Amino acid sequence: MKRSRRHRAATLAAAAATLLAATTAGAAPSTASSGAPHPTDHAQRAGIARGGDAFMGWSQDSTTAAPTQKQAADASTLAAATQTPGIDVSKWQGNVDWASYWSQGKKFAYVKATEGTTYQNPYFAQQYNGSYNVGMVRGSYHFALPDNSSGTAQADWFVDHGGGWSADGKTLPGVLDIEYDPYGATCYGLSQAAMTSWIAAFTSRYKARTGRDAVIYSTTSWWTTCTGNTSQFGATNPLWIARYNTTPGTLPAGWSYYTFWQYSDNPVDQDYFNGDLAGLQRLALG
Repeated sequence: MKRSRRHRAATLAAAAATLLAATTAGAAPSTASSGAPHPTDHAQRAGIARGGDAFMGWSQDSTTAAPTQKQAADASTLAAATQTPGIDVSKWQGNVDWASYWSQGKKFAYVKATEGTTYQNPYFAQQYNGSYNVGMVRGSYHFALPDNSSGTAQADWFVDHGGGWSADGKTLPGVLDIEYDPYGATCYGLSQAAMTSWIAAFTSRYKARTGRDAVIYSTTSWWTTCTGNTSQFGATNPLWIARYNTTPGTLPAGWSYYTFWQYSDNPVDQDYFNGDLAGLQRLALG
């Protein structure tokens, strides 16, 4: 979705789009000699001006086609269960007023920690520790760049820079945010088989390092296009489905239910855990 309402980023988005359009007009998405990725036009309109700016759900579209009757019935059944509200944040939210979100009933938060193998969220400590300190169950996520380095290398970078896990009952397993490429081709130039192998390398390494199966965040459309709708991870990795709509819609192959659902970005990314607070705490404990 061409989003301009992201908190504290509307002005930056417009300025970045103007500046980068002037410098890259007519050029295909590319990587500078320094290795820094150049955002696509779509990403620029979402406020992504440089490597590291990507955020969970940056390309989401809230005006997707209406689901079929069966899809709507399936989604309604899924959404009927008790839902626990939370949010996810990145550098775009800066220093977050966690007490305010706690008073609004948000019980959990996910914080962007890393991207690729070079980026760290400069607000990570305030966001990760602040959410914990007000009583939220918190976790962190990694924005994947599968064309940048191996899944193993990115899992290590993530774990070493905020993506770890501890059995304190308030720390959720880390998330692999695998979605549309803000810096180039939709599937990062990988075949469906290669993408599946990359995800397997990341999730395997993450589990080896932490003892937990990483949550996988994606959209059904991206997953189908870029992995061939593989069902390989459905039995092991919790699903975080992204769809800005009134229902989560059809899920990727292998998952019969979602664990998290990102359903809106207004005024900040809004999420549900598919269960009650006790269930969320059980997920944290492992």
